[in-house]
Amino acid sequence: MFPFTFRSIQELELGERWRAVFEERWPHYREWFLREGEEARPSYATSARMLRAHMPELVPAYDRVVELAGGGDLAARMLSLYKPPPYLAACSQGAWTRDGRPILARNYDYAPSRFEGIVWSTRLLDRRVIGMSDCLWGLLDGMNDAGLAVSLTFGGRRVLGDGFGIPIVTRYVLETCTTVDEARATLARLPYSLSHNLTLVDGVGRVLTAYLAPDREPIFRDFPAATNHQGIVEWPEQARATRTIEREQAIVRSLEDPAIDAGAFTESFLRAPLFSTSYAHGFGTLYTAVYRVLEGVVEYRWPASAWRLGFDAFHEAEHVEVLAEPTFVGYG
Repeated sequence: MFPFTFRSIQELELGERWRAVFEERWPHYREWFLREGEEARPSYATSARMLRAHMPELVPAYDRVVELAGGGDLAARMLSLYKPPPYLAACSQGAWTRDGRPILARNYDYAPSRFEGIVWSTRLLDRRVIGMSDCLWGLLDGMNDAGLAVSLTFGGRRVLGDGFGIPIVTRYVLETCTTVDEARATLARLPYSLSHNLTLVDGVGRVLTAYLAPDREPIFRDFPAATNHQGIVEWPEQARATRTIEREQAIVRSLEDPAIDAGAFTESFLRAPLFSTSYAHGFGTLYTAVYRVLEGVVEYRWPASAWRLGFDAFHEAEHVEVLAEPTFVGYG
């Protein structure tokens, strides 16, 4: 067993609190950003130009975080999240809409040593957003005060391309979209660096799963679940190691079973096959998030505890969670 500390921070306009997190985490991100050599990463001019072209609404917030980070070239390039180094996670997610109270539930499966563990409450543009941070100002999952929730999973493909890393895409969708239909239009026009899946639900119960990739047009499905493939398995070793098919089938069975209610559905994310202890190989379950979009509330869950935050009651705190002993499963 080993402890991990989660934090919640409210800073509506990112400022000194964010700067402190940057200074704490920058050595790790600098190493990650340069792991293939500096020449492998785009220049600042290219990164900033692409952000202006594709996510213009986000540029003032980007300029703000670059300033807070000290204005250095390397940090500015990394914070654009344009063509970042590849990264793999597992993850499972499903959207419940059966009783008219939409829920997005997800497990985030990743290596604890590379996980920030910070829930931010912000208002970078016009909307309040609560979400789990990644890459310092991107998001792994989150919701906005319009009732839109989104979460990501790795898409199970090796191909790389000239586009944005998915955490900044998740942030952008929540900052600029209020409905699933708006998010679909936004996702249809963006370039992506790696294959990922986004599942979204809005306040009227519309659901969308988007299969995003750098080498083909997005595939949009009115399908309430995603794990680590995009319709078909294209990386068999990774699929077997992460049990992507088994996990997707488990989510769909829960959603289709008339005997299962919303509580039982969300509880299923705390058990195998959805809950994983493969921490040593980078895809153990670090948390379960349950977004209740009509209430504006998110519950972070573990097998023996829960932590509730929301727009009306966002408490800054630390939550120490003891994660299970790792199992050893790998893929090549």
